[in-house]
Amino acid sequence: MRHRGPPYSFIDVPAHARGTSDWRTLSRLLPYLWEYKWRVVAAIAFMLVAKLANVGVPLLLKDLIDAMDVKSGTAAALLVVPVGLLLAYGGLRLCTSVFNELRELVFARATHGAARSIALATFVHLHNLSLRFHLERQTGGMTRDIERGVRGIESLVSFALFNIIATLVEVLLVLGVLGAKFDWRFVAVTLTALVLYIGYTVWVTEWRIEFRREANRSDSAANTKAIDSLLNYETVKYFNNEAFEARRYDESLERFRLAQLKSRSSLGLLNSGQQLIIAVALVAMLWLATQGVVDGRLTVGDLVMVNAFMIQIYIPLNFLGVIYREIKQSLTDLARMFTLMDKEREVRDAPDAKPLVALEEPTVRFEDVHFAYAPDRPILRGVSFEIAAGRTVAVVGPSGAGKSTLARLLFRFYDVQAGRITIAGQDIRSVTQESLRRALGIVPQDTVLFNDTIAYNIAYGRTGATQAEVEQAARAAHIHDFIASTPQGYGATVGERGLKLSGGEKQRVAIARTLLKNPPILIFDEATSALDSANERAIQAELRAAARGKTTLVIAHRLSTVVDAHEILVMEQGRIVERGTHDDLLAAGGRYARMWALQRNSSEIAT
Repeated sequence: MRHRGPPYSFIDVPAHARGTSDWRTLSRLLPYLWEYKWRVVAAIAFMLVAKLANVGVPLLLKDLIDAMDVKSGTAAALLVVPVGLLLAYGGLRLCTSVFNELRELVFARATHGAARSIALATFVHLHNLSLRFHLERQTGGMTRDIERGVRGIESLVSFALFNIIATLVEVLLVLGVLGAKFDWRFVAVTLTALVLYIGYTVWVTEWRIEFRREANRSDSAANTKAIDSLLNYETVKYFNNEAFEARRYDESLERFRLAQLKSRSSLGLLNSGQQLIIAVALVAMLWLATQGVVDGRLTVGDLVMVNAFMIQIYIPLNFLGVIYREIKQSLTDLARMFTLMDKEREVRDAPDAKPLVALEEPTVRFEDVHFAYAPDRPILRGVSFEIAAGRTVAVVGPSGAGKSTLARLLFRFYDVQAGRITIAGQDIRSVTQESLRRALGIVPQDTVLFNDTIAYNIAYGRTGATQAEVEQAARAAHIHDFIASTPQGYGATVGERGLKLSGGEKQRVAIARTLLKNPPILIFDEATSALDSANERAIQAELRAAARGKTTLVIAHRLSTVVDAHEILVMEQGRIVERGTHDDLLAAGGRYARMWALQRNSSEIAT
């Protein structure tokens, strides 16, 4: 049964647990960054030098202003000292800019490298997850989560390391200067204002961040609906439901709009409170400095320096709310992507798994296999049969009998709950999945193609194949003439999921792809169901030729396609109820004989 909500696309955690979750997310990110440790160290060093230069600017500004006092020296001194201070002032300004740019330049490779590594790890992990996960996923929301997660890495590193930490370093340096040059009151006012400012910002931003989370939920939902609807374009058209799909999409967009409006309107409250705290602190600091100048304890340069320090500190703090929100959101986005990586692999290689061997004459055995997709929905109930090396076994029966499940279990998309499946005497759970699937080839009933060229889709069976080998496989699948007749030939694109091709054309591409792979074990799951009778007969001959000498499992609905099988199994409700050759089963007069008679009558009526 399909989940109605995206279980992986949003992390809802209690407020008291978010801090722990954020630290856990950071701890998982650090190893990816530490792969570039010398760049991290160099970037931090450049950041510290830039901040030291930045703090030095107001100190030089003070000396420059005090040096302008005509009573402090001769005319020559007035000419020499300010020029030197002016050059030093300009040099510090330049150093601040240069070292900030060097920091960005050095650290860019680490940031983008970490983002690439995490995105690749997520992609690989998703391919390693079971078929059950991919049947339940919602592609639009999942892809948006990955996209935001990758973008969040860059935002998180930039804001956390080079905004928050850099600002805190500068604040500590400024507090040190104020404490050394002036009395404790300057430090107390600055520190109190900072504590109030940060506390207020964090409090209001934590309240506001739920609006962003709601916006992301609505954004993912809208994206999921849009992609799902566009992928099913033909179904939408068949049932004239364009307006219905537009309404569903618009509902998510409306929720997204309302959440964004709440977020933006609450931003005014945050900015107003921040400015009030900054204004009060500035007035208090300038009052103390002005009193010092009047009393003769401080110079005009000291007053200017205090003002410059406050502006230098509070300008970056103006963006603290935005930065803090972006950091929290980036942590949330990154945590979503890590949640995808944390999805348990339902089917794993055993710790001592070895490659599948002895494939010269592979015999496939199902030994008392029991399987259920859900505990209350048993599919296979004690199925046992053997496909001897080089032989063909066909499985027929009504829909829901468990025929296609046999192929899924053989590919180890799922593991059996009881019994076992062996190939050449090796339990498939004891061998690596990579070697198992390399030995198997399938022509599925429902062929889905990549949105690429016909040549690419055929060559997907063996990615190193030459063009001549691709064309040979296409000829064997009776699709070469069709491809050659198109203007672009093998370079023609097949469209999303192969929608530019007919069902029969797609199926012939799938047949060509499997013939090109040329594995020792073949599975034909209704391989010719989308073909007309003439093409079916032609391709059946090719499939029989391809299966010659190979271990072959044929899953079929049309009995005419399996009459040459060495053994035919008739399945009903997850059990094998009859088995034998075509002639034996007809002679027995059982279920197979009745199915044969029914299909022959239907065929005669159709003709």
